[in-house]
Order: sequence, then structure tokens, then C-alpha cells
Amino acid sequence: MRDSWRHFAAEFIGIFALVFIGGAAIMTTQMARVENVLLIVAAAHGLILAVMVTATMRISGHLNPAVTLGFLAARRIEPMMAMLFIVAQLLGATLAAYTLLWIFPHEAALGARLGGQSLALDISLGKGIALEAIATFFLVFVVFGTAVDPHAPKVGGFAIGLTVMADILAIGPLTGGSMNPARSFGPAVAIGIFEAQVVYWVGPILGGVAAALLYDTLFLRRGREPVDHGAVSPKG
Repeated sequence: MRDSWRHFAAEFIGIFALVFIGGAAIMTTQMARVENVLLIVAAAHGLILAVMVTATMRISGHLNPAVTLGFLAARRIEPMMAMLFIVAQLLGATLAAYTLLWIFPHEAALGARLGGQSLALDISLGKGIALEAIATFFLVFVVFGTAVDPHAPKVGGFAIGLTVMADILAIGPLTGGSMNPARSFGPAVAIGIFEAQVVYWVGPILGGVAAALLYDTLFLRRGREPVDHGAVSPKG
């Protein structure tokens, strides 16, 4: 039981930080009307994710339902533990969004949707799903290539954060660059706007599962992580 609470707390705190810092960065840049908004927002998300993945990696380090479902598809986590992770992620993201709603002016919160994502006018649902799937594929591929593979370089969450930053720079203006169903779900619940949520669930899950299965099958040497815990790094 204590081990489950440790995993739950790590995932909850990590995703809370991502949604809070990411959403705050979006709202403050809009309120201050600064230049290079996309770069600032991408950097904020990348930095906080790098830090929180590194801080929680010994215990869990997923901070994303798409990552967790990728681990589940690759049989690197038990279904009950995966469910625990996802519940923690959704609750942490939702509480972070409500905290932003409480702190920031109502107009700023509505204007930025608490950091939630939306599709550009010329991007269809199908294209949005494809963009989110591709971006999340890159993210989960890097997760496996740097944190899961026991022979990978020990760079903590740095490469994972850089991938999120690059993805947001690439597709942020088109879909918001979610790559994380919880990151989209929390603000949607708090502000009551569920536009295009299918994009931010289907796309990341498809991309994350595909990347996990590909890396696990093609690149990893045999020798699996014990499924009775949720730590990211397996023993080779």
C-alpha cells in the first residue's frame, strides 16, 4: 500500500507541476504581451518536464497517460499500477488547472483556457490526431531510448524535456502541442470547454503505444522490468 501511495504521489506532483507551470507561462505571456510567446511557452513546458521527470524517475516518472499506456502495451507495468498512475495524472492535472483558475484573473484564464489546447481553424480532427500522434511518438520513443533502455545514456529527464520543447515549437500553433491527455483534460474540466478532446486522447495514445511497442520490440535487448512496480528504469 505504501509503495502505491509513493507512485501515486510522484505522478500527482509531477503532472501538477507540468500543468501549473505550463498554464501559468501561457497566461503570463499573454497578459504581458511579450514577444516570442511560442518559444517561452515551449521552454517552460520542456524545462519543468525535464526537472519533474528527473525528480520522479526513481519512483515513476511517467507524468502522462500516453506514456503509461505505452508501458502497459509493452508489458512493463501491471494494469492496476497503470490505472493508479493515470488516476493520479488526471487528478493532479485537474487540481493544477483549478489552482490556476483561482489565482489568475478570470479574463486571462478564459482567454488562455488555463493553458489548455485547441485546434487551429484550418486543422481538421484527423490532421490534429495525426499531429499529436507523431509528436507523442517522438516523445515516448525518447522516453524509452533514454530512461527505459538500461544501456541508454544517463541524462535524466533532459532529453525528454527537450523533445517536448521541440514538439511544441513544431505543432504548438496547430494543435497546442499537448502530447499528454491529462495536460489537456485538467484545464478542460476546470474551464468547462471540451473542444477537440478526442484529438488530445486518441492522438497521444496511438503515438505513445506505437513508439513503446516499436522500441521495445526492435531496439531493446531482452530482459524486462519487473511489472510489480512502476519505476522507469529497468535492471538490465
